[in-house]
Amino acid sequence: MSYADQAPPRRPAAVVAAAAVLVLMAVGAVVYAVAGLLVLGGTVDRFRAAASATGAGADEIDGVVSLLRASTVLSAVVGVLVGLVLFGLALGLLAGRAGARVGTWVVCGLGLLCGCCGLAVLVGQRAAPLRLGAGEQVTAELLARLGDAYPGWWIPLNAALSVAQVLGYLVVAALLTLPAVDAFLHRRPAPAGPPTPSSAPTAPGYPTAPGYGPPPGYAPPSGPLASWSRTAPPGPTPPPEERP
Repeated sequence: MSYADQAPPRRPAAVVAAAAVLVLMAVGAVVYAVAGLLVLGGTVDRFRAAASATGAGADEIDGVVSLLRASTVLSAVVGVLVGLVLFGLALGLLAGRAGARVGTWVVCGLGLLCGCCGLAVLVGQRAAPLRLGAGEQVTAELLARLGDAYPGWWIPLNAALSVAQVLGYLVVAALLTLPAVDAFLHRRPAPAGPPTPSSAPTAPGYPTAPGYGPPPGYAPPSGPLASWSRTAPPGPTPPPEERP
């Protein structure tokens, strides 16, 4: 085992790009929610001024204003929650959690559906305005005045965000299908414990401190002598034989 075995794996560029797109979309969702709350007051004032010129009663105008406020607050809450979910998925992808990719795919599918529906509603409102019955002409006129009460940049901004949402989810879903992402999310975890450097086996009976070791040309004994050499107790070294 070596220190390189425990080094953290490098994140693929596809994972970093997907996480960056998710964070960007999360920031966009929160900014859109805050912007909707900021323009609410001016939109209500312009709507009341425009609705007073119609034949609508005060109760009908107040009903439309209450619906506008409730829908704006609900949209802001949903936008903040979506931003938090996207940010959490981005962190999960960067951490290498396989479940984060599955959750991202689910969110991408729902986001594509909502983005396409929102874009279709915007296009439908411009192409074919809402037509109600003869007894609901006042309501139809109030809804038309409500659309005109928003700032001039609000409707184009919604259309641009819907297109960007669809493209963003498509890009993220496509990036997460790359083989490099699959290998990164399904990698094996590094074994726990400090690394132990490998060392060459030493001959039995010789110390392993620096400067010590078997003499050149030494071969460890084999057979019965091998086990005897490992278990024989140390004893005095016999004196060398004297030559006559």
